Amino acid sequence: MPKASLIVRKAAVRPDLVVDTVTLDHVARGRAHAHLTTAGGLAVDLALDRAAGLEDGDALKLEDGRLVGVRAAEEALLEVRAGNPARLLRLAWQLGGEHVPAEVGADVLYVPARAAELVRGAGCTATAVNRPFKPEKAAHDHSQCGHDHHHHGHDTQAEAGHGHEHAHEHAHEHKHDHSHDQGHSHGHSHAHDHGHDHGHDHAHGGCGCGHDHRHEH
Repeated sequence: MPKASLIVRKAAVRPDLVVDTVTLDHVARGRAHAHLTTAGGLAVDLALDRAAGLEDGDALKLEDGRLVGVRAAEEALLEVRAGNPARLLRLAWQLGGEHVPAEVGADVLYVPARAAELVRGAGCTATAVNRPFKPEKAAHDHSQCGHDHHHHGHDTQAEAGHGHEHAHEHAHEHKHDHSHDQGHSHGHSHAHDHGHDHGHDHAHGGCGCGHDHRHEH
């Protein structure tokens, strides 16, 4: 089975290299891996690195260099219009909330037929049509990620602040105790030296013997 792992966009397609075509709906055009059957009955293994969204007029490049043209399939859709642009905008917002794909035009929306109830509820008019469907690409939602990241950062800052405070208090206490010990040792040493010099390092000449009576410690 020939494998197609490269996409050639419409502007770069050489018509002389196109040997067959494959018709895909909007769901199939968004896949990265699939088993496809061309109009001429050729089985093709679609193996893209990632889903890149095939468009009508693009081509898939086979391993031998041949191209298989991509055609967008017609799908059952609703063509939605409204006299008041605000209603159309409100409907588009509701469709997004319900994760319903929609193709947005200047004054029209194209949506799957299953969205008929939402359309009626928004006060818009809908006409059934069959045409290729090119819905807008959904935006990736970062809100939860951002919230978790912010929460994590807040906790980290709090822990860092607590650690700093603890380290500061510890250093202050250590410095205080050390200074106190130094002061105590200094005072003790001074008193000892003073007592030793005063009490033991003088001659007792009052006995009349003429000898120096020193107490050696």
